[in-house]
Amino acid sequence: MSASPDTVAPDTAAPDAPERRVRSAPLLLSAPAALLFAALVLTPLFLTALLSFNQFEYATGRTGGFTLEHYLSVLTDEYYLEIFLRTFRISALATAICVVIGVPEAYILSRMGNPWRSVFLLVILAPLLVSVVVRAFGWSMLLGPEGPVNGALMAFGFGRMRLLYTEGTVIVALVHVMLPFMVIPVWTSLQKLDPAVEQAALSFGASRATAIVRVVAPQILPGILSGSLIVFGLSASAFAIPGLLGGRRLKMVATIVYDQYLSDLNWPMGAAVAVLLLAANLIIMLTYHRVVEGHYRRRLG
Repeated sequence: MSASPDTVAPDTAAPDAPERRVRSAPLLLSAPAALLFAALVLTPLFLTALLSFNQFEYATGRTGGFTLEHYLSVLTDEYYLEIFLRTFRISALATAICVVIGVPEAYILSRMGNPWRSVFLLVILAPLLVSVVVRAFGWSMLLGPEGPVNGALMAFGFGRMRLLYTEGTVIVALVHVMLPFMVIPVWTSLQKLDPAVEQAALSFGASRATAIVRVVAPQILPGILSGSLIVFGLSASAFAIPGLLGGRRLKMVATIVYDQYLSDLNWPMGAAVAVLLLAANLIIMLTYHRVVEGHYRRRLG
């Protein structure tokens, strides 16, 4: 006796509904975050890009129309090009110093036992609880003409030195602020690394330094890459530290954007500088990511 259509249809259609719900669940769960990201990140970026193409009248302060004048002014003016080069030079140096200091620090932290690991991890993360502005003011008092550093130099007979408003001061302060962003990704990569791999290298006669350079370092390259990208991106767009410790003469791109928006009231020019900084940051970071990722794949096959 053949089965009726009423009894066959539920058997074939029933499994489809749960499967559709399972497939659509990730989209539904990620939709609120995607909408929030679009509202708070993509929309302001889009409006800033649109503003950068507006004309600006200095006499009236009006904006409107369409022009590429602001981009041409930035790309052809040596003043702006020098500021971009200075910004990326300072950011690259701060990133390199963070790698040199942060990777050994993360390695030592990963080899510590409790409770010292928790204590030193708290010491590394504690500066993040203090405002960047407060830390910048702390460096300005420390390195000022009447600060303790100049006092120590004078006590040893070196004389007073101008430490503020220099690239070195900005780099030191950036390293102090950005170092936790390098330590944490590297430490996370080290937590995933099997300690037996390093012990095997030592048991075969390799020195501690050789084991770290030849065995450990290639496997934590993703952590170094992540930390480097975070540090470089934040350093290139930093405003408080260059503004407070760099002064009016040592300009960086973020301070130029601030001046264009609030001093000159030339919002389209400020938007154009901001868009160019974002584009240059993306190009540099994507190139660096591709190079390091290719090296990582070649080393580990």
